[in-house]
Amino acid sequence: MSCFIIAEIGINHNGDLQLAKKLIDGAAVAGCDAVKFQKRTVSTVYTEADLDRPRESPWGTTNRDQKMGLEFTGSDYGEIDRYCRERGIEWFASAWDIQSQKFLRQFNLSYNKVASALLTHRDLLEEIASEQRYTFISTGMSTLDQIDKATKIFKNANCPYELMHCNSQYPMPIEKANLRTIDTLRTKFDCDVGYSGHETDTTVSLAAIAMGATSLERHITLDRCMYGSDQVASIEISKLCFLVKEARKIESALGNGSKTVTEEESQCGKKLRIIDTL
Repeated sequence: MSCFIIAEIGINHNGDLQLAKKLIDGAAVAGCDAVKFQKRTVSTVYTEADLDRPRESPWGTTNRDQKMGLEFTGSDYGEIDRYCRERGIEWFASAWDIQSQKFLRQFNLSYNKVASALLTHRDLLEEIASEQRYTFISTGMSTLDQIDKATKIFKNANCPYELMHCNSQYPMPIEKANLRTIDTLRTKFDCDVGYSGHETDTTVSLAAIAMGATSLERHITLDRCMYGSDQVASIEISKLCFLVKEARKIESALGNGSKTVTEEESQCGKKLRIIDTL
């Protein structure tokens, strides 16, 4: 089974459609299966007090200016949809509110995503599950009990899903990865489990694939020094290309688990086995 590799563009496009297209290009060239964005209705996700607080950004001096500057318009998403089809790569988005989830339906996307921050948002989870589209559920910041309650919503709606092990520290130190949780989640919830990473290199991601992660999501950027809260926890396109290439090698090396003696081994045995009395 091939690992489904997702290039998380998120908000690293900085509200620039041309920058988003360059990131889509990078993901397509690297061989990713999909790119992912984040969609918010700013006035719903944030309080007025939070939006009014001071914040310096390329778009102004308030938090509202920054949040609005990062959001694409409906026509922008229409162009993203067209461009991804042209490049032959899937796209989808994690909606941070019900209105955003309903907005995304117009594009008839193949996948949904529950961000770690939204795993405890029951109404949103029920809305997503009602679509019965294959859903990736990130589990950062969540207890097993919270994950259990979330997965029951999808089971009750007959909505296919898989969990994604995640540590939501940005960036995440390697020693915090706790990759054995992939096995814990797979055993407890009897479902496919992927990995969503926020580390700065590729070692942990490749180890997750070696452990059988069925999906892999990594934030990507053109330059980790660009403006944005997620840039530092992202990987640049050259490293993304390396990651995908090595991931496919690991998949090839994993095989099917059946112990067999290949024809090439048999030929070696004729040369190397001096005594065979079994």
